[in-house]
Parts: sequence; C-alpha cells; structure tokens
Amino acid sequence: MKRRSLIKLLGAAAILPVVGQSVLARQDDRTMQNEKLDLTDAQWRERLTPEQYHILREEGTERPGTSLLLKEKRPGIYACAGCGNHLFDSSTKYESGTGWPSFYDHLPDALGTKKDYKLIWPRTEYHCARCGGHHGHVFNDGPEPTGLRYCNNGIALKFIPAEA
Repeated sequence: MKRRSLIKLLGAAAILPVVGQSVLARQDDRTMQNEKLDLTDAQWRERLTPEQYHILREEGTERPGTSLLLKEKRPGIYACAGCGNHLFDSSTKYESGTGWPSFYDHLPDALGTKKDYKLIWPRTEYHCARCGGHHGHVFNDGPEPTGLRYCNNGIALKFIPAEA
C-alpha cells in the first residue's frame, strides 16, 4: 500500500465515529445522491468535455441519432454525466423514434423541472436535481403507465450496467 493511501485510510478511520460514515464511501456517487453539487464554471469546464459542458451547463441539444446509448439494451442505471446522480432505470427506457434516448419515468427525487420558452410554445425542461445539469425535455406523448416521454441528450448520461 502506498504511503499516501495509508495516511488517507488512517485519517478516514479516525474521523469515522465523528461523521458517521466512511470518507471512502462518500467518494462513491451513489452515496451522494441527495447532496447538491455546486461548482464554479471553471470547475465544470475542467470536469466535462466541451460537448458535455454545452449540453449540461448551456442547455444545448445534441444532434438526433448520434448517441451511442440509443442502442444500449442491458439492464442498469442511467446517471448524470456531470455528477453521477442516478436518474433513470433501464427498465423505463424505450424506443421513441425521436433519435434521443427516451424514458417513460425517472427515479424518485432525481429530476427537477422548469418552463422553457426558447421555442414558440412553452416546454418543460428537466435537469438533474443534484447538479442542475440540463438533460432534455419531458412530453405527454409517452407510453403507459405514465404517458410521459423524457427525451434525454445521450451525452448528458452515463450508463452503469447492472452487476451480474
């Protein structure tokens, strides 16, 4: 074990009773689902690719049909590419024919919404509840049981396959 790793481990063990959870576990995105992530513009630019930055931070839209996630069929979780917040279960993904990954439901407390007036008619934009990153828009033309279509920019997502 490297000296630096040992020092970190010992430090984490020393504060464990005080903070009530392991520092190492806090590094896992799944344990930070409810913690807001507020970074500076410079930190976001460092963390994201230019394309991800455009979508997540500037509310851009990727070209339809370009996402590799369109063909993803394995069980797993779709998480925010900006912060790792779990947004969608793969069981809610469906082929909408729009050219963007689409879901008929999201995980509890994963998303926030706001009205978007960038086009002639208002739309409902949704974003990651943890970091505020823009993901797409929700429409009322999806399948049952919700009737909703969460139309997501694929570049704003990362797929986490289920463990076998």
